[in-house]
Amino acid sequence: MNSLRKTRTRVALVAVPTAALLLAGCAGGTGGTDGDNVILVGTTDKVTTLDPAGSYDNGSLAVQINVFPYLVDTDQNSTDVVPSLAETAEFTAPDEYTVTLPEGLTWANGNTLDAHDVVFSFERNIAINDPNGAASLLYNLDSVEATDDTTVVFHLKSENDQVFPFILTSFPGAIVDEESFSADALTPDADIVAANAFGGPYAITDYDFNNVVEFAPNKEYKGLLDAPVNDSVILNYYAESSNLKLEVEKGEIDVAYRSLSATDVDDLRGNDDVQVIDGPGGEIRYIVFNFNTQPYGATTPEADPAKALAVRQALADLIDRDAIAEQVYKGTYTPLYSYVPDGFAGATESLKGLYGDGDGGPDVDKAKETLEAAGVATPVKLSLQFSPDHYGPSSGDEYAMIKDQLEADGLFAVDLQSTEWVQYSEDRTSDVYPAYQLGWFPDYSDADNYLTPFFLTENFLGNHFSDQAVNDAILKQAVTPDPAERTALIEEIQDLVAAQLSTVPLLQGAQVAVAGADVDGVLLDASFKLRFAPITR
Repeated sequence: MNSLRKTRTRVALVAVPTAALLLAGCAGGTGGTDGDNVILVGTTDKVTTLDPAGSYDNGSLAVQINVFPYLVDTDQNSTDVVPSLAETAEFTAPDEYTVTLPEGLTWANGNTLDAHDVVFSFERNIAINDPNGAASLLYNLDSVEATDDTTVVFHLKSENDQVFPFILTSFPGAIVDEESFSADALTPDADIVAANAFGGPYAITDYDFNNVVEFAPNKEYKGLLDAPVNDSVILNYYAESSNLKLEVEKGEIDVAYRSLSATDVDDLRGNDDVQVIDGPGGEIRYIVFNFNTQPYGATTPEADPAKALAVRQALADLIDRDAIAEQVYKGTYTPLYSYVPDGFAGATESLKGLYGDGDGGPDVDKAKETLEAAGVATPVKLSLQFSPDHYGPSSGDEYAMIKDQLEADGLFAVDLQSTEWVQYSEDRTSDVYPAYQLGWFPDYSDADNYLTPFFLTENFLGNHFSDQAVNDAILKQAVTPDPAERTALIEEIQDLVAAQLSTVPLLQGAQVAVAGADVDGVLLDASFKLRFAPITR
C-alpha cells in the first residue's frame, strides 16, 4: 500500500474489537520523518465519504472530526456541551438555540467562514437526506437563519429540547464551505480536497481513498482544541488486522486505530513495550431486521406480520450472548439485553425476561413453540449478512457462532454472507439484506443517542420499522426536562421496541486505552473520537 512508515516510538489505538485501544511504545524513538514531528496512524476502518451529509460511520468521522469545524463540542473532561467554533451557544427561547461566531473566520482555502456557511450546512444536509447520512438526527429542526454574518438562530419544532446541543457535536453538526460544496448533492471527495475546503484543526494535503490520507495543520483553525502540536499526520489503511498488529509490534506506526482482534489485544497486553488501560465505553453490537425483506416481511410473497414477528422472536430466544462474549471476544464485551447500554440513565434489560430462558440464556423449546404457534414452517431460511472489515476481524467468528446457535436444533437454515464496508453501507439501505450486522459508537453521551437514530419512523437504519407509540415517546422524552420523568419514558421506549424487535441487541463493549511515557496528548473522548491535534512525541 502507499504509505510512509518509519520504525520508531509508537502509539496504537485500536478496537477490542470495536472498542477503543491506545497502545503507546515505551522505547525512545527519532520522532518523525526527516526530523519532523510526523504522526503515523494505522486503521482497518473505511471511509464512506468525506462529505458529512453522506456518512454516519466511525471510519468517516475519524477523518471529518479532524478537518471540519463544529459550532460546539463535548468538553473533554466531562459530557458538557461547550462552544468550539462558536463564541457563544445557548437557548435564547424555549424553541430557539442561538449561536454567535467570532469575526474574521476563514476556511483553509481563504474563503470567508461565517453564519451563512452554517445555515448552508444544515439546510443541505436536510435537503440531500442521504440514506447513509445523519439528517434524521435533525428531526426537531424547523429552520435555521443567519440574522447577520456572525449570528445563527436554530428554530426548533418542539420546546425544551434536551438533546439538540448534543446533536450539534455529532455527524450533522459539521460545518462546510458554501463556496465549495453542492447544495443538493454529495460533493465528491476529490472535489473537497482540491478545493481545500477545510476548517478543522487540519487540512488534507494528499488523499487516496481508503489507502492513505495526509494531514497538515490548518493555520486558520479556531476551535475548542489548541492548534496541532505535531507537524503532520499520515493515516494509513490496512486490509488485514494482522498486518496492523505487526506494524504496531515493529514500531512502524505511531497510532493504530480500529481494529485488532481480542486475541491480538491479549497478546499485546503481554508486551512490555505497551501499557493497556481498560476504561468505560458505550459501543454496542446488534442484528437489524429489514421489515420488508426478512422472512414473511411486508414485500415478500408470503408476507405475514405475525409470522415475521415470530421469526424475530425465535432468533432472540436462541442467541447465547454469554458464549459470544466469552468465546469470541474473551470477555472484552458483555451481554446486552436492551437498547440503552449499562452506564446510561434509563438503561434496562428489557429483552432478558421476554426471550430465551428468562435469565439471559437461550431456550430452544420456547423458540420452537413461538414458531409453531404462528404457523411458521421450519427450518426458517434466513439470509444474514455481516461486514468482515468494519467491526473488527472477530466479526466472522461472531456471526459463525450466531449461525451455529440458530441452526443447532434445526429451527433455522442460515445463509451467512459477508461484504466489505463501502459496498455494505450502500446495500443495507437498499433493502438488499433481510437481516444484518451493525454496531454503534455513541455520537453523544445521552441515552437518546441509542433510541432516536434507530426507532423514529424516519430513522438511520431505514429498515421500515414504524410504530407511532414508539415514535411519539421518543419525541416526548427529548423535550422532557424532569430527569425522573424522562428516564421513565426511556425505559418505556425500550420495552415497546423489545416487544417488536426492530433490532436484536447482542453485546456492549468497553473502551480500552494504553499510553506510554514518551507519547503525549492522545485524546479519545466518550464519543470514540480520536483527535490528532494534541498528539506529539
